[in-house]
Amino acid sequence: MTDWRQISIRPDQTIREALEVIDEGAIQIAIIADEQDRLQGVVTDGDIRRGILEDFDLDTPVSSVMNEEPITVRLQEDRESLIDTMRARRIHQIPLVDREGRVVGVEVLDDLIEPEARQNPVVLMAGGLGTRLRPLTEDCPKPLLEVGDKPILETILEGFIAHGFHRFYVSVNYKAGMIEDYFGDGSDWGVDISYVHEEERLGTAGPLSLLPERPSESMIVMNGDLLTKLNYAHLLDFHREHGAAATMCVREHEIQVPYGVIETDDQYMEGIEEKPTERNFVNAGIYVLEPETLDYVPESEFFDMPDLFKRLIDRGKSATVFPVREYWQDVGRKEDFHRVNGEYEEVFDE
Repeated sequence: MTDWRQISIRPDQTIREALEVIDEGAIQIAIIADEQDRLQGVVTDGDIRRGILEDFDLDTPVSSVMNEEPITVRLQEDRESLIDTMRARRIHQIPLVDREGRVVGVEVLDDLIEPEARQNPVVLMAGGLGTRLRPLTEDCPKPLLEVGDKPILETILEGFIAHGFHRFYVSVNYKAGMIEDYFGDGSDWGVDISYVHEEERLGTAGPLSLLPERPSESMIVMNGDLLTKLNYAHLLDFHREHGAAATMCVREHEIQVPYGVIETDDQYMEGIEEKPTERNFVNAGIYVLEPETLDYVPESEFFDMPDLFKRLIDRGKSATVFPVREYWQDVGRKEDFHRVNGEYEEVFDE
């Protein structure tokens, strides 16, 4: 049982403080309790991501985004009943309370059962030319460039393996043989790797038309030049929770306007905002797709992921966005490559 006091905060503490508790606690939940230890609510990684999408400031009280009526159980509940309850409610953590509603502990599903291998396939797009990284990519494909002490694609692979994924497709084009020689069939990592060969470059979604069979489970698709500490299991849970046909990971991108922005109504000035910061969500290059979405990918044609999402939305399919707040870096330019090399040990070897 997890020591709940290590992951608890008061209702008037901020979302930012809740994030720190969640990250340090490593079970993706914070318990909100009053001074008498009575449960006021819980906040999860997903609650905070939804709050970010609703434009809540990180200094807002956590009570604004917490779940005020979480599922709870009594301390005397047996292990089998706990597992049944958590599976039925599709929750991974559950607070334990006494008769007065005081928190006495937290149980975590992963601690109660053996972790199961995930059958969801992962498609890694590794066919790019890496033009902006030349001359580094003249003799080596970008996914095999070493960041830290190993190729970018190997770090990506190990990140998925750590969350139970074991079925991989790697889409290759530029210097494909080097990638296949390095990873082989995946047996050195205890996983299965198959390759999708792009005879011509097909973009970030087009290679999906070359998959040898239609997956029976939700699939994760990711660009092969990203380094992130994203919890892919939480991404998949978020996607399933919202019943979407497709989910796009997004990053918050800030741009500060270097001038005072004039607010007008026709010819009349209403105000001046000095050097405002504009915030937008941008594509992070990681996606979850349901098998049915493959029907909207043209066969052997150049087709990017934004085109697929536009097509899905036009056809009335639901598409959700998942904010990435964890470490994320696209290794697309030489300055990015040098930056992540400097950050790698602290981020990935912790």
